[in-house]
Amino acid sequence: MNVLLCSINTLKRLYDISAVEVGQHFYWQIGSFQVHAQVLITSWVVIAILLVSAILVIRNLQTIPTFGQNFFEYVLEFIRDVSKTQIGEEYGPWVPFIGTMFLFIFVSNWSGALLPWKIIKLPHGELAAPTNDINTTVALALLTSVAYFYAGLSKKGLAYFSKYIQPTPILLPINILEDFTKPLSLSFRLFGNILADELVVVVLVSLVPLVVPIPVMFLGLFTSGIQALIFATLAAAYIGESMEGHH
Repeated sequence: MNVLLCSINTLKRLYDISAVEVGQHFYWQIGSFQVHAQVLITSWVVIAILLVSAILVIRNLQTIPTFGQNFFEYVLEFIRDVSKTQIGEEYGPWVPFIGTMFLFIFVSNWSGALLPWKIIKLPHGELAAPTNDINTTVALALLTSVAYFYAGLSKKGLAYFSKYIQPTPILLPINILEDFTKPLSLSFRLFGNILADELVVVVLVSLVPLVVPIPVMFLGLFTSGIQALIFATLAAAYIGESMEGHH
């Protein structure tokens, strides 16, 4: 009987860890602004992970790279390839932006799957991956939109806006709408996939033993990485499109 009660309590704790609280947030009042504190906390953790990792690697660079340095050089080369493929020969200045987007989203998504955020209790809401909040995905998409317009204006000046009336002025409303829907599609694509993955795991944990959802959680790690790659690739493609001046 005691063994059965112990097993039930263990499963209950695992269920509580995998639960998702929808529509609840822990707020901080900063001046006249009310912010989602749990998103700031988890974002700071992700930024700290990236900064500490980079500092540990670059503090003792070797001519023949060690495992850590070799891994980071591979990641940099991968980001450069993505940027060059989508933007073209003028990709150089945009590597830091594309790399920041990719690494932040990638580490954010994996932190939500690997770190036991839900063990830390908050008065309201719960800690989760920063990308699990639509405000974060919207902010990332808006940054991409700003970079998109900046790339076009810096390359062509005010002549950049002539693309809106090409090949005919009749397409002006459609061309404008297309530019403003790009960040919206980026945001909802990222947010929707991350939220759907969490909801699938929660439903499976509710319906079947934990041994069944575990493979799905590992699949979630893979799809989280793919989402980061898709976001970074599309951001680079939009910037390259803006610099080329065609749709």
